[in-house]
Amino acid sequence: MCNLYAMTGSQQAIREAARVMTDRTGNLRPLPEIWPNTLAPIVRNAQDGRELVMACWGMPTPPNYLKGHRVDRGVTNIRNPTSTWWKRWEGVAHRCLVPLTAFSEPERLPDGTSRPVWFVRSDGEPLAFFAGIWCQWTSVRKLADGETTDDLFGFLTTTANREVGTIHPKAMPVILTRPGELDLWMNAPLDEALQLQRPLPDNALTVANAPVGSNY
Repeated sequence: MCNLYAMTGSQQAIREAARVMTDRTGNLRPLPEIWPNTLAPIVRNAQDGRELVMACWGMPTPPNYLKGHRVDRGVTNIRNPTSTWWKRWEGVAHRCLVPLTAFSEPERLPDGTSRPVWFVRSDGEPLAFFAGIWCQWTSVRKLADGETTDDLFGFLTTTANREVGTIHPKAMPVILTRPGELDLWMNAPLDEALQLQRPLPDNALTVANAPVGSNY
């Protein structure tokens, strides 16, 4: 599953593409490596229109998977939105767009190690969005911090297209690239919005070098 992505593009491009009315992120620096349980920008619906905010990557883990654990590092990828656990956050108020310029899937090497393979849009456009959901939740994300209340997010996954499938055959993130898709995810009734849970067409992605500033 995707547990590493990058957002190194223009903050203004995010605002324009997602029709953001309020930007609460300040001076958004390039993020060449976004890992689970770290802060990243999301676009969500608010009373006065869409807002760009920072949230922590990893939705609350279902309680049956937390037995015996004090720390909840969160669920980053959501494959089954029909689960009763996720349904509470699938209304328009909890949907979000997660901007990205590249995402990574791990490639297993013959010696048993792995390396990240980075994917970007093949049409040359730098920006895309994951179809996400968000919530506010109180939990222990890091033992040293104790219990905190945080804005959290995750994004949907689906079957892999050809490019991703050569590295990770089981799944890929749900990626939105067209303005109509962004509006559909953010505004439409759930049954219509979930029609977007599909892979990008074959040839829509290409393998790229690691983002500038990445350790890979």
